[in-house]
Amino acid sequence: MARFIIQNAAVVDGTGAPARVGNVAVADGFIVEEASLPPQSCDFLVDAAGLACTPGFIDTHSHSDIQVLLDPNVYPKIRQGITTEILGQDGVSAAPLPMEYLNAWRKNQSGLNGDSSALAWDWKDTKGYLERIEKGKGSATNIAYLVPHGNVRMSVMGLENRLATKDEIDQMCRLLDKELQDGGIGLSSGLIYVPCAYSNLEELTALCRVAAAHNKPFVVHQRSEADDVMESMDEILSAAKASGVHAHFSHFKICGMRNLHYRRQMADLLDQAAAEGLSVSFDQYPYTAGSTTMTALLPPWAQSGGAEELLGRLADPSIREKITRDIQNGIHGWDDFMSFSGPSRIRITSVQTDRNQHLLGHTVEEIAAERGVTPFDAIYDLLIEESLSVSISTEFGTDEDIAFFMRRPEQNVCTDGLFGAKPHPRVYGTFARILEKYVRQDKVLTLEEAVYKMTGKPAGVFAMHDRGVIAPGRRADLLVFDADRVQDHATYVDPQRYPTGFHVIFVNGVPVFEQGKSLNNHPGMVIRQ
Repeated sequence: MARFIIQNAAVVDGTGAPARVGNVAVADGFIVEEASLPPQSCDFLVDAAGLACTPGFIDTHSHSDIQVLLDPNVYPKIRQGITTEILGQDGVSAAPLPMEYLNAWRKNQSGLNGDSSALAWDWKDTKGYLERIEKGKGSATNIAYLVPHGNVRMSVMGLENRLATKDEIDQMCRLLDKELQDGGIGLSSGLIYVPCAYSNLEELTALCRVAAAHNKPFVVHQRSEADDVMESMDEILSAAKASGVHAHFSHFKICGMRNLHYRRQMADLLDQAAAEGLSVSFDQYPYTAGSTTMTALLPPWAQSGGAEELLGRLADPSIREKITRDIQNGIHGWDDFMSFSGPSRIRITSVQTDRNQHLLGHTVEEIAAERGVTPFDAIYDLLIEESLSVSISTEFGTDEDIAFFMRRPEQNVCTDGLFGAKPHPRVYGTFARILEKYVRQDKVLTLEEAVYKMTGKPAGVFAMHDRGVIAPGRRADLLVFDADRVQDHATYVDPQRYPTGFHVIFVNGVPVFEQGKSLNNHPGMVIRQ
């Protein structure tokens, strides 16, 4: 591996400390004491005068689970400075996976993690999935994996809409213990996604005890981010208190204008948790619209049993009517996207077939008008046509709320980016947007605070003790960029645009991007703990 020095940079070390002008020395993939590496012994020098040098950014909510196997360059992440991604999010991912559920599960997760029809799923567990990444083409980014609650539950009791028995919970706990030992860095759940949505506090607490025993976090898309957000937060904090687990809320936010008054109460609940000694954090993306699978628009009961049963229900006119009534009337504890976003603020970001490519970027309202049907029927028909493989973006909140939660000490940055033909711009622009809008323009954060929330903070939450900070002995995931000129170019209309302002990006001491050009290197590591 190369030996080099990044010279004359404004070093922002990831701890929150003030920037300092200095050098960063790297040898064999690690940051070393500068005195131990004379310039004449280096393979090359990097002149960073007038530029910032920071640790590589850590994306704590990534959906590259399938993408990394299809394209190990992961350009949308690398080119915004992300050098480490945490996969296995929302309780719905690649492993563990009993083979009898393979086809149903591929459809179930496709809206979040993308179409995997070009891949042979030849792994059965976390160990096999991570080895597949390593033995394949590798990855430009470092990869870590959360064990998904939904996969664990499905392995024990299928996709049934019912509470687990004590014996089934015990089986889940044993399986989770094994998967964590085999490389998982924590437990994830998505309590709006099946089958995670069918669980209760007893089940969550038992699984959290296993994660806590391994000193690994519980990362959760909580049951509600809208009308029932306070009750939802209480559920997660109750599980954390009973189990001792570190609770990490995914993409923390408030959905729906009618719910903005909860902001102060949510902050008070976080303060109370800290006062009680609970370990709590959350990640956040800097946009007022989210992105998810279109099946999230449907009530959980409609998805019981998996993809084929759901498709059968959507084809039944009487069951369609019941689904529509539940969407219109709401179900306690279930986030109704159609209510807080509405058909005019839900857009199609990806589909599977050629016949519907023209719908990308269009709203549900526009599609319904074009087809001469109700917005509800437009949703059901499209899901049938695409075998459920539809991704959407949903508008939900205000920039004021984003800034409010961004300042919280629990916060770190994530993309939560779903890949697709017309993806949410956060796939390409999240970290650059923070530096451009929230640091330079709006001054919500200082550069040092922002870099800490992108590097040192998440590294601490996920116990990545060899990354996230510029210090001797740490892995050389490093960025050199112009802090005054980093710019996000991704928009909702044209999202597949890379940011500018990044000069050189290193992963484990190997350059993966330089002067506007990706280098097709794959030095990323699978991080196991």
